[in-house]
Amino acid sequence: MGKFVIHKTASGARFNLKAGNGEIIATSEIYKTEDACRAGAASVAKNAPVANLEDQTVEGYTPAKHPKFEVYTDKAGEYRFRLKAPNGEIIAVSEGYTRKESCLNGIESVRKNSADAPVVEEE
Repeated sequence: MGKFVIHKTASGARFNLKAGNGEIIATSEIYKTEDACRAGAASVAKNAPVANLEDQTVEGYTPAKHPKFEVYTDKAGEYRFRLKAPNGEIIAVSEGYTRKESCLNGIESVRKNSADAPVVEEE
């Protein structure tokens, strides 16, 4: 089972969604308050399981409706995803993956691990 781990920073707080094995599978932006960070984690838990998939690496892709996972390639040529809420705001992002299949597996892991994930503070 996954968990959202809140990390306090000098300018606020951010969360990492960790899979059952402890690996980070998605990260948030830095929120100004811990309450806003917790609300962001709740948004991921609510939206990830039902989010559409928009593969921007395919030429002529069809834009998907929010909430959605966007798969894209970064400047280094790695595959990444970002999860957007119903309002279009980015609520979680991934690390870079060398293979598209690994990126898609990351999305499935976020879907599976976020739904019932507890929110805990970093130890």
